Amino acid sequence: MWDYLRRSGASGFLLPLSGGADSSSVAAIVGCMCQLVVKEIANGDEQVKADAIRIGHYTDRLFPTDSKEFAKRIFYTVYMGTENSSDATRSRAKLLADEIGSWHLDVSIDSVISSLLSLFQTLTGKRPAYKVDGGSDAENLGLQNIQARIRMVLAFMLASLLPWAHGKPGFYLVLGSSNVDEALRGYLTKYDCSSADINPIGSISKQDLRTFLKWAAVSLGYSSLAEIEAAPPTAELEPIRSDYCQLDESDMGMTYEDLSTFGKLRKSSQCGPVSMFQKLWSKWGDTLSLFEIAYKVKYFFKYYSINRHKMTVLTPSYHAESYSPDDNRFDLRQFLYNPNWPRQFCKIDELVSQFDGNKPTAGAFGEHEQMGGMPRIWTVVNW
Repeated sequence: MWDYLRRSGASGFLLPLSGGADSSSVAAIVGCMCQLVVKEIANGDEQVKADAIRIGHYTDRLFPTDSKEFAKRIFYTVYMGTENSSDATRSRAKLLADEIGSWHLDVSIDSVISSLLSLFQTLTGKRPAYKVDGGSDAENLGLQNIQARIRMVLAFMLASLLPWAHGKPGFYLVLGSSNVDEALRGYLTKYDCSSADINPIGSISKQDLRTFLKWAAVSLGYSSLAEIEAAPPTAELEPIRSDYCQLDESDMGMTYEDLSTFGKLRKSSQCGPVSMFQKLWSKWGDTLSLFEIAYKVKYFFKYYSINRHKMTVLTPSYHAESYSPDDNRFDLRQFLYNPNWPRQFCKIDELVSQFDGNKPTAGAFGEHEQMGGMPRIWTVVNW
């Protein structure tokens, strides 16, 4: 992060901070960077000192001696709340920003959303409603996407104009905060806060991020991260009702733990639908039926295929893990897949029927059968 900042010529970072695990992980990474910069300066690193003076615009022979003071100079965090946002996420975002030392802003974007909906009503004579208020799936999704995309527009506006408004020279880089699992599942709005200048966590799964948050809460001194890690992940894009609260895993139809497993098998183990099913056969066979495993694999690959268009435009991410799905550098894949995967899914069904729901013993099928009779190089990419 420090190298990217000092080489880009920017004066700092701006992060839409929602109070959730993903954006809080990014904030903690920047906070850690500030701590390391101050530590290296104290240890006598003159190059780091010179870069920090330049980026932080220090004068009169001053330089960073406190990580919070340095963060205040180079790091904006913004909570962009709506009527669907909770007091819990708002307070968590504010508390974490205070612990890190960022220049924190809290703004309601309801008026901007209302203006867009009024424009739509003028054009069509209709006003969409959330599903909990009687709206259709299309209305519900459209209303969520409006909120998400407005946050991206505002983030870039603030990154370019806040330095000017505060009398600072230069510009700020916008940080993204979408993780591997959301990218593979397509559980993000195209051109929302996943769109940024750089995404520090774009190659890290939610499971690994939660481990990082637990570590950072203690090792970095950001105790609020413990509460953030324990909170159920939610996008907060739908109204909260007494009988309904939007949760990520319910929306996605799969758990983050399962997604992490799928992602590692898909990339690190080079699995397509059939070979992933066979590996999970051994991994999950004691707790799930073959039919249930087949359903999970098909469901994952269906949505992975449908949302390929989102992957091709994702913000470049810091390459931290071997399972990174960064489409432009580390995980080059074709743009279009058939979401029905007819040949592969039929093969999975054939295997389920062959063993009639019973877990096969090790070595029940040979290499040729595992590959479906296809050459290995083809299997690695598509099978």
